[in-house]
Amino acid sequence: MIWVWVGFLLFIGIVLALDLGVFNRKAHAPTLREALFFTTGTIVLALLFTVFVYFAYEGHWLGLGNHVDAVDRQVNDGRLAAIKFLTGYIVELSLSMDNVFVIALIFEHLRVPLQYQHRVLFWGILGALAMRGAMIGIGAQLVARYHWVLYLFGAFLVVTAVRMLWRKEAEQEAEVESVVVRWLRKHFPVTDRYHEQHFIVEMNGRKFLTPLAVALVLVETTDLIFAVDSIPAIFAITADPFLVFTSNVFAILCLRSLYFGLAGLIQKFRYLKVSLALVLGLVGVKMLGMKWIKAWLGDDTNFWLLGLIFAILIGGAVTSWWADRQETQAQSA
Repeated sequence: MIWVWVGFLLFIGIVLALDLGVFNRKAHAPTLREALFFTTGTIVLALLFTVFVYFAYEGHWLGLGNHVDAVDRQVNDGRLAAIKFLTGYIVELSLSMDNVFVIALIFEHLRVPLQYQHRVLFWGILGALAMRGAMIGIGAQLVARYHWVLYLFGAFLVVTAVRMLWRKEAEQEAEVESVVVRWLRKHFPVTDRYHEQHFIVEMNGRKFLTPLAVALVLVETTDLIFAVDSIPAIFAITADPFLVFTSNVFAILCLRSLYFGLAGLIQKFRYLKVSLALVLGLVGVKMLGMKWIKAWLGDDTNFWLLGLIFAILIGGAVTSWWADRQETQAQSA
């Protein structure tokens, strides 16, 4: 089974190499058209990978689909594995949307030039993959050995969903940003101005971090914070490490490519926080009541979960659009 992991990591490495070495070799500010083009490409890749998951698990390629999933105690066949991957992908994608807004705030506060933001996001992907890979590995082992951990995850997600409705996101992230920046300036010399797209520069025989490096550390820190919420959520769907990790990777790739088109629009999604809280609460309740929900819905539980998540996100988007329209009409009246 090691070869399927090697193959996937090699594939992602090629995608990232093309991104930085071919399409974005020169620092520039990506246009909305470019952002949507690459976003469409990552979505298509995720859908094609869903097809691969179906046939790989159905045919037990390279050892896939030979083990009992610790979440639902079933062996993942092609259809079940494909649904779990797609559901995990949508869950991780939706829960990471808030992260896009926070990254936009970081870039705004640090006044990161638009043409250098892609470089920060690119290297941020590598750090995010390493951190999430470690968290997924630990989480999968815990779930496989101690099934009751799922109930802890479920309770944590429900509590997080409730807190999300009342917490002030901007103030919380500003506090995290302040702590990280103070720590960096205390332990490392940091320049006051940007040096093109360099993270480290040498001046007077000393090496200094640039503000671009500070932005990268902040992006990685916020991704770690958001991963604490999103990683447990996917264990409501599956504990198969390959499905969990690959769905996370495709979600990260999609959101980072969509950033330049979504960062400005996401602020208009006024019910984003409510939608994300409902998604977290839904998967948390699914974890807590797994036995009864499965007895009620049968083997199609994950299919219904996927449908409900779609309904929540679409409902939040439509409600936000309607509220903006009503507000615009009231102002023009």
